Amino acid sequence: MSESQKTLLVTGGAGFIGSNFINFTQQRYPDYRILLLDALTYAGNLDNISPELRSSERFEFFHGNITHPDIVNKLVAEADIVVHFAAESHVTRSIYDNAIFFETDVIGTQVVANAVVNHPVELFVHISSSEVYGTALEDPMDEEHPLNPMSPYAAAKAGADRLIYSYMKTYDLPAVIIRPFNNYGPCQHLEKAIPNFIISALQNQPLTLHGNGESSRDWMYVEDTCEGLDRVIHADRDRIKGQTLNLGTGRDTSVVEIAQRILRIMKKPESLLQFIEDRPGQVTRHISSTQKSLQCLGWKSKIDLDEGLARTIEFYQNNPKWWERVLWMKELWGPRA
Repeated sequence: MSESQKTLLVTGGAGFIGSNFINFTQQRYPDYRILLLDALTYAGNLDNISPELRSSERFEFFHGNITHPDIVNKLVAEADIVVHFAAESHVTRSIYDNAIFFETDVIGTQVVANAVVNHPVELFVHISSSEVYGTALEDPMDEEHPLNPMSPYAAAKAGADRLIYSYMKTYDLPAVIIRPFNNYGPCQHLEKAIPNFIISALQNQPLTLHGNGESSRDWMYVEDTCEGLDRVIHADRDRIKGQTLNLGTGRDTSVVEIAQRILRIMKKPESLLQFIEDRPGQVTRHISSTQKSLQCLGWKSKIDLDEGLARTIEFYQNNPKWWERVLWMKELWGPRA
């Protein structure tokens, strides 16, 4: 098949990063065929996919769960490349309801990986998470940093991460493991810190921060992540197969400074900041090394924090119908970085 006619299977592509990746890919490669498999849990929404793509014959949606081998095997057999986003992804919720995290993130990943073993593809891109590292022991955190997950969510992601590593060694799975740091941008669920802060500010409600707000993260605008994943998919296969790659900016910013920047951009008073009890499973600091992704992909993030925040604020200001439907969930578990 020609390079202009690839078929991509994207699991979990109706969620935040997955949908942004699908829209990015369709705009850059309009002849690609995209198969989307998603269970449409609370964080998945087909409205995240551009209307133009949803109406295209190059796009097909399949409503299903990655833990079901029949549908997974069928779709993997049709794909040239599999990009595996599907996962449960909320730290606080995982503390109180953790079974679904291990079922989806570990068992679901095993099902997808088994399908790739049985129906070989050119490349399997596994989307892991920087949460697998736990709090930074080194500055910056490179791909050799110990895995010290600090919540059931992070442990489930670490389990899936290591499962794919084992399949690369055992079955020669043509895979690459991607560990994105803290993404933000359009279509992110209100349970996450940045959209939660933005909606609170829009409604002139308190922006609640856990502890003293000094925990820091490497915040990256989702378009940069999509660009990084595009480089992964189109890199020389021998250069990236078997690799683990961070995608981050190499800069960290505290949660309280993020809230302050949002208030400043939106011209809201800092009196809206409200500090609440810290939560368990909290990571103190994350900051990504960018050296390996630059060497392997020729990629580095381009969108600075203020520009990314301004773009994100604009999305939520202009799309109240998108977020009003899930407003009731905004305070269910509290904002998570």
